[in-house]
Amino acid sequence: MQRILLETPVEVRVTRLVILPGLDGTGTLHEDFIAALGTTFATVQVMVYPADAVLDYPSLERRVRAALPDQAPFVLLGESFSGPLAIAIAADPPANLRGLVLSTTFARAPVPLSRLLAPITRVAPVHGVPLAVLRWWLLGRWSSPALDRALRRALRQVSPQVLRHRAGLAMRVDVVGLLQRIPVPVVYLRANGDRLLAAGAGRLITRNVADCTCLDMQGPHLLLQAAAPACAAAVKAQAMRLGWVR
Repeated sequence: MQRILLETPVEVRVTRLVILPGLDGTGTLHEDFIAALGTTFATVQVMVYPADAVLDYPSLERRVRAALPDQAPFVLLGESFSGPLAIAIAADPPANLRGLVLSTTFARAPVPLSRLLAPITRVAPVHGVPLAVLRWWLLGRWSSPALDRALRRALRQVSPQVLRHRAGLAMRVDVVGLLQRIPVPVVYLRANGDRLLAAGAGRLITRNVADCTCLDMQGPHLLLQAAAPACAAAVKAQAMRLGWVR
């Protein structure tokens, strides 16, 4: 359920970072981002979702909550598919949650007409989607051979049924009502080259969260992967400003 990818002495940075990954849920696409964070956080923990179990958002939430740090202060980062999950946790937060980072994500069905398209995901091919289509949609002009390989490798680790199910969940989700209940500071990373999300996805979140800082970043939907150094620098700066780390 989890992978610890970086650990530094707790006395240097006491706050941990917990990452909830995108649709693949493999936790294999964040190495560059974590490396760029350096020693900002005491540890960086990436949750890994079951690759062959069809689970809804509430089921994933229960699994994630059970794996969160039980005493140490931590910041939660929800990426893309995991944004609604991170929002749900932050709206009913553990006592040691210090803040929330959201990256290229949404609180309500993320693309136009997505609720009408959701049933198609039950039968749509996943592994058969041409790499060129995924590249255009998720990476755009930030594509590279290394990112292409990493994306394809991550998707192939997950069963097509699970990927289709998660896509359908994202197209039907609505946690807008939880946003006003989030008591911790929120940082939203918005990609200016995102071809997947509707333009209003980020605005909906920033309008409804009491303490939310929105940062416009140069990059595609897979922002943490394509713009890892810039994202890490932004998260580090906000963590220092908000007192999440010292």
